[in-house]
Formats: sequence, C-alpha cells, structure tokens
Amino acid sequence: MIVVDAAKCSGCSRCEVACSFFHSGKVGRAGSRVKVVKMEEFGIDFPVVCQHCVERYCVKCPEHAIEIGPLGQVIVSPTLCTTCGACEALCPIGAIELFEEIPYVCDLCGGNPRCVKACTLDAIRYEPETTGNVSLETFRKKSKNLTPEEKRVRFALTRFEPIRETWLSKRRA
Repeated sequence: MIVVDAAKCSGCSRCEVACSFFHSGKVGRAGSRVKVVKMEEFGIDFPVVCQHCVERYCVKCPEHAIEIGPLGQVIVSPTLCTTCGACEALCPIGAIELFEEIPYVCDLCGGNPRCVKACTLDAIRYEPETTGNVSLETFRKKSKNLTPEEKRVRFALTRFEPIRETWLSKRRA
C-alpha cells in the first residue's frame, strides 16, 4: 500500500506527474492515479491514493471488471468495464475516477510505484506489508453522493487533522 506522511508533503505534485507519465506517456493531473489535494486556507497538501482497504468496495463492480492482484493492487479489466461509474461511486475517498472511459485507480505500478520514486521528500512510501489493513467504513456513509474530488477533500481533512492540531498546540504554547 502507498502510505502518505502529510507532514512532509510540499504539494509539488511530482507524484502526480510521475504517475500520469508512467501510465499514459502524458503529463497531467487528470491522468494520474494519485491526486494531491491542495487547501491553501488550511495549509494542506495531501496526496490521496487508493488505500487498498479491507472492505474493497471497488470489487463490487456490477460488471466484475475489477479484481485484486497478487500485490493487493486493484486491477481494472478494460474489456469488461462498461464505465458505469459504480466503482467511482463506491470508493469512499475518491481514489477511483473515470478518465478517458477507464476507471483510474492505483495499481502500484506492478510493485514499483513511480509516485514513491518521484517524491524527494519521503512524503509517500510503499509498504507492501500494510495492504488491506486500512478500513474506510467511517468514510463510506459520509461520502454518498459526493464527487471524487469532494471525497478526496474530506479524506485529506480527516487525515491531516491530527497534524494540524499538533502544529496549532505548539503554536499556542
């Protein structure tokens, strides 16, 4: 699984660039499977990427176009996928988004995640042993009817809150 240390992220978007270029040969946020949420008003830059969660909501695809690979990664079959959007709607943190008729989600780059290699600040790490240890149940109920971007913002705010509180408490002291 990709693990994010939000306290180290500068918002440079190198992870997005590396991801989109590796998968499509193009550079652009839309083609990336990792999306950096930037909220200047809170001082937050937070990469959101598939958490390879315990629940595996995405495999509830009505077309059976999504399966879990040997590394715990999400694999989308382009021949079975009808772009119905169920996976996008089911993912509670916005880690799956339809782009160019394909659901884009982290596939761990075959075990060599390019986002990790591109991050010079160690804000993103690959920890294969943590796959399937994260529950996203608390996000599921609150993310119904939200867009993927809105889900990512909610996830980033929740994950960043403990860091923000630490910073604020040090500032008050």
